Amino acid sequence: MTSPSIQKDICNCFAQEVLKKIFEELGDDIFSILVDESRDISKKEQMAVVLRYVDKLGFVKERFIGLVHVTETTALSLKSSIDELFARYSLSLGSIRGQGYDGASNMSGEFNGLKALLLQEKSSAYFVHYFAHQLQLVVVALAIKHLEICKSLKEVSDLTNVVGASCKRIDLIRESQRERLKLNPEVETERGKNQELSFARAGDTRWSSHEKKNTSSKDQDILNAVGMVKSIKEELQRYRLEGFDSLLKDVTSFCGKYEIEMVNIEDGYVDPKHQRRKTNITNRHHYEVNNFNTILDM
Repeated sequence: MTSPSIQKDICNCFAQEVLKKIFEELGDDIFSILVDESRDISKKEQMAVVLRYVDKLGFVKERFIGLVHVTETTALSLKSSIDELFARYSLSLGSIRGQGYDGASNMSGEFNGLKALLLQEKSSAYFVHYFAHQLQLVVVALAIKHLEICKSLKEVSDLTNVVGASCKRIDLIRESQRERLKLNPEVETERGKNQELSFARAGDTRWSSHEKKNTSSKDQDILNAVGMVKSIKEELQRYRLEGFDSLLKDVTSFCGKYEIEMVNIEDGYVDPKHQRRKTNITNRHHYEVNNFNTILDM
């Protein structure tokens, strides 16, 4: 267990045994394929592949079967990589009944996307845009309609660009991070522990939220969807009435941890554009009513 090459051999053996069980369970049955591009920390472009199928007991299963290195992310290159993967595991394109990708043109393009290439070989491989991806894009589209939220996101983007473009500024941030880690007795700072990370940029999609649905029948889908809409509206209303204090607590904790100056929430709000004009509202009213509640209402 002290040899990296032996460790990788053992992991590969485990992976092959897991894949063997997955393909035994799938058998010759039909399935759907889910694909996304995933670049690793070394900037190597990869394609993550997941199979979705129904087992013999009627349960829907989603099983990750591998990462495939791709030299480019064109539709033809991705299709060729899928063909090679299927050939390796003796899977048939004729068994595909569904395909799910994000909305990028190389994936879901109507004429030249990966979706179209698979449909040319199997017309019953119906395409579905990722539900969680669609939901997240809707949330982002609504949020940036709010002027102050849009301004905040732009400031974060500008800050990232300014810092990320300078090696000197990145070194200052890393040095600050090292000093904070040294002062934290709960964090180990030896070799291989809490290594330096690159400066991450904000993105429109976050995969921490997932949309779950029941797929037993069309009637059940409609009933389930209606129930989900109702429950989400109730949850949003509950969060609107009770959630601001919880959010404020998280913000206060974050600002305290990173030594960020925070306004007194009960002081009078000062409009940055008209600093001499009285607003007659508090900071709490501005952030809770004009921002928090407005976004939830949207």
